[in-house]
Amino acid sequence: MATNKRHAAAQAKVNRTQAYGLDEAIALVKGNATAKFDETIEISLSLGIDPRHADQMVRGFVSLPNGTGKTLRVGVFARGAKAEEAQAAGADVVGAEDLMEKVQAGEINFDRCIATPDMMALVGRLGKILGPRGLMPNPKLGTVTMDVKGAIEAAKSGQVEYRAEKAGIVHAGVGKASFDAAKLAENVRAFVDAVQKARPTGAKGTYMKKAALSSTMGPGVQLDLSAFAG
Repeated sequence: MATNKRHAAAQAKVNRTQAYGLDEAIALVKGNATAKFDETIEISLSLGIDPRHADQMVRGFVSLPNGTGKTLRVGVFARGAKAEEAQAAGADVVGAEDLMEKVQAGEINFDRCIATPDMMALVGRLGKILGPRGLMPNPKLGTVTMDVKGAIEAAKSGQVEYRAEKAGIVHAGVGKASFDAAKLAENVRAFVDAVQKARPTGAKGTYMKKAALSSTMGPGVQLDLSAFAG
């Protein structure tokens, strides 16, 4: 009951038909993040694309200037010197056949998966498990690489993956409610800029249609996209 009252009170503060400037939207979202935990601030972008077509897929990574406030667990498929490099760089799980067996058994203790190129024949056998979870290493995204240390450090420093869903929606966490408003604004601008630059060749007409910010337990606040023009 208390949760319902809190949510209703938060909804009452937001005009659902109004598009707010970034600073005002952040103030509203932070003010409505009244849960007993540090809520994640999330952004959702509605894009004028059809991800079912290869030339309209939007996917990539962006390093947020102020991090996400979340510790990302990194799993690495590597052998020998590269496995040692991964462990030294702070990977949470490192292995080869042994790690494959754990994944096949449903033991997936990582949020980002990195692999050296020579391991892809092995990792490819896990496609039906890792693929649907968005964890399949991809050379275009820099997660199939010999620069294991660099990939791990990027993941640990606040790098966020974005990927358009079937309806053309991209969403991601861009910080925590406890973040300073200016730092959240920097993160939001960095994220939107990255998605704008990732506009696919097949996208026609209006690319970025709508944008909204919300906290984990709070209502969405529509963003005025003119704030991101240019």
